[in-house]
This record gives sequence, structure tokens and C-alpha cells, in this order.
Amino acid sequence: MRVLAAIIIILGLAALVFGILFIPQASSGEQEIAESVAPLTLDEVEGKYDIVAAKYDQIKMAEEPGIQAQTAMPSAMYNYLGQQRALLALAKSNMGVTAFIRMMGIVNILLGASLIMTGVVLYRKTA
Repeated sequence: MRVLAAIIIILGLAALVFGILFIPQASSGEQEIAESVAPLTLDEVEGKYDIVAAKYDQIKMAEEPGIQAQTAMPSAMYNYLGQQRALLALAKSNMGVTAFIRMMGIVNILLGASLIMTGVVLYRKTA
């Protein structure tokens, strides 16, 4: 039983270390995202994406038949809004990933602490 308790403690320490490593990674990822969407704040990204996507859809509905029929080229605004939409979508996606990593760090810390406590209790019971 002492071996099992030691294994549980080691697994708890590993989970705790990974949890502690995940949180700073999420923070640095958020900072990098904030720098890449510089004039916007992270809170404004989703709203700006919705506005750009709506404008893009309007222009797409107007220009797409001509583009598909090969009678017209996409306008500069069509290309610009398409690029903005893609970049804002990537920013939104990355924000979700960093939030997930932060949450996983917290879960790992809690899991690691509980495994360590369980291992210590189990180790003391077998003594």
C-alpha cells in the first residue's frame, strides 16, 4: 500500500507542476493575442468580428455571382473584409484556447493537490 501511496503522490506532484506551468503559458498567449489585435482590446474582438462578418456577407451576396460567373473580380473591400474576418476569427479561436489552457491549469492544480493529499492519507493509514 505504501508503494501505491507513493505513486499517487508522484502523480499528484506531476499534475501540480503541469498546472503551474499551464497558467503562465495562457497569460503569455493572451498577451500575444492582445498585441496582434493592437488597436482593439480582447473584449472588443467578438463584437468587431460580428460587424465585419455582417459587412462581408453583404458584399459577398452582391459580388459572388459575378465572381462565380467569371465576369467580375473581387473588389478591394471584399478582399479586405475577408481577410479581417479570417484574422478576427483566428483571434477569437486563440482566445478560446488560452481560456481552456488556463482552466486546465487550474484543474490540474486542484487535481494534483487532491492526489497529494490522498496519497499522504493513504501513506499514513498503512504506517
